[in-house]
Amino acid sequence: MLKNRIEMRDHSAEGRLFFRRTLVAYIGMVVLMLVLLGNLYYLQVESYETYQTRSNDNRIRVVPVAPPRGLIYDANGVLLAENRPVYSLEIVPEETKDLEKTADELITLLALPEGTKERFLAEVKRQRRFKPVPLFEKLTEYQVALFSVNQHNYPGASIEAYLKRYYPFGDTLTHALGYVAKINTRDVERLDKEDKLANYAATKDIGKQGVEKFYEDQLHGVAGYQEVEVNNRGRVVRTLKFQPPEPGKDIYLNIDIRLQLKAQELLAGRRGAIVMMDPNTGAILAMESSPSYDPNLFVTGISSTNYSALLNDPARPLVNRTTQGIYAPASTVKPMMAVMGLNEGAITPNYRYFGGPSFSIPGTTKKFRDWRRWGHGWLDVYRAIEVSADTYFYDLAYRVGIDKIHSYMTKFGFGQYSGVDLYEETKGVMPSRDWKMARWRQPWYQGDTISIGIGQGYWSSTPIQLAKAISILTQNGHDVTPHLLKSTASADGVVNAPINPNVAIAAKSDTYWQVAKDGMWRVINGHEGTGRRAFANTPYKAAGKSGTAQVVGLKENQVYNAATTKVEHRDNALFVAFAPFEAPKAVVALVLENAGGGSAMGAPVARHMLDAYLLPPEPQLPPAPDKPSTPSPDQSEAVPNE
Repeated sequence: MLKNRIEMRDHSAEGRLFFRRTLVAYIGMVVLMLVLLGNLYYLQVESYETYQTRSNDNRIRVVPVAPPRGLIYDANGVLLAENRPVYSLEIVPEETKDLEKTADELITLLALPEGTKERFLAEVKRQRRFKPVPLFEKLTEYQVALFSVNQHNYPGASIEAYLKRYYPFGDTLTHALGYVAKINTRDVERLDKEDKLANYAATKDIGKQGVEKFYEDQLHGVAGYQEVEVNNRGRVVRTLKFQPPEPGKDIYLNIDIRLQLKAQELLAGRRGAIVMMDPNTGAILAMESSPSYDPNLFVTGISSTNYSALLNDPARPLVNRTTQGIYAPASTVKPMMAVMGLNEGAITPNYRYFGGPSFSIPGTTKKFRDWRRWGHGWLDVYRAIEVSADTYFYDLAYRVGIDKIHSYMTKFGFGQYSGVDLYEETKGVMPSRDWKMARWRQPWYQGDTISIGIGQGYWSSTPIQLAKAISILTQNGHDVTPHLLKSTASADGVVNAPINPNVAIAAKSDTYWQVAKDGMWRVINGHEGTGRRAFANTPYKAAGKSGTAQVVGLKENQVYNAATTKVEHRDNALFVAFAPFEAPKAVVALVLENAGGGSAMGAPVARHMLDAYLLPPEPQLPPAPDKPSTPSPDQSEAVPNE
């Protein structure tokens, strides 16, 4: 029966169904093609710039280029800080399988110093793993050659050449020049805060102290860059664009290296400081702090052993004594006290005072002793400065009072920053009633004022403050800021440092200034002058003032004896001077720690400094001894200890 069934098919319906299906498939294909074309249009046309940038980011890298650091010269063009090529062994952490093992093997192979691995691993933690980290800088030529023949054993390690700072005069200018060292985390935070970090992307070192730090912006320059094409392994294939860096500006200082070397020679083996400056311009001609240290130790990374030795040295070589050393100014301030007394009408040029062996405040029994046990007799202001009579200035301070003393001495620069172009500076203390109450929670007593009259008591100052005060005195009250910078030089030309004089103290009469200067002239040229021996037979006329500062106090009836006093408790020797007298070209201020009397020990040093500046160079002589001898007073003639 099935066999007899006849199958009937509707070919027309099947054709229509097939057509519909084909049409739907075709339309779907067209839609998909349109979507694809739309996406291609979007990618290739609408979003071309976006994806082109992404593609370039994967293929092109911008590599920063560090600018050459500006050089530093002395006033005569002698190079004080230069850039020398050094070779650095660097490792890229992400290209090294076992970083610590690689570091150990390289340290052994190249005989690198102790502590290298610890410093390296600490630096690795601060850097990104794709950035090269120096294992050791300043490789020798032998170490470079030794690594080169073994480099295939250390993937990710390579040697790069860089310019590193070098100070050819070593420890001669450390406290003035300062030094550069590796940029640390604090530097990065500061640069980022100041919006300068991008300019240091390729820079390894930054100024840490001294001129190097103060003029960092001028010395550093502007970073350049290069666009490079890299392959899939990050290797540079070619350079597409190069923007050269802008070198830092060269700096010329007012420092005369000849005077600086002389100051270093005079302070050899001593603790102390010398500042010499031009009172007309404020130019610092020499600035020596002793002892010192070699700044080159810090450039490539000082060892913990060496740094610990410097930090714990009781002689404090890290301190710039010219701007941070705190000393009682002692009798060096008596000329300034005289100007104050004259201007306030407390004394006149002809006023006479009988200087006995001691001074007592009326109504009291406490005695303030003169340095000369039998006193000086009748004194006018000229002789009081010449013989450094303590009692004269005790009486003056008592009658004028601490308020006016503080007002005048502050104008001379005491208790104030000098304005020198260094960050390392201390203000010292110019005491006042308010200061004592804030510091000691005690009122000011009249007895406090008496000691201030001779630069003792609570009064403390720095050598550069003394130099500035004497400069103001020589210029009849006009002040110029002490400064190291003479000029900067770049492709745009030379720019001189500005000099902005101002009136610090307006005296009622210029005669008052001359009286104080004449008193200082008698210190060196008078028959009773405390500095006459040291300045005998000079071809120029100078003026000066000695000072002997007590380090520890004495009981009322106690007599100071250097021979039985501990070295660290002995008096500090101070001396200030200027020359030529008629038209001063140089002021010198110095402190010799625990050296004794200012006239015996300080005056000869001042004489040598002024000789070096004012007199023509001596003919070539045999080398001087390691330690300069200091003239001692002739025992046949009594010389004051002031």
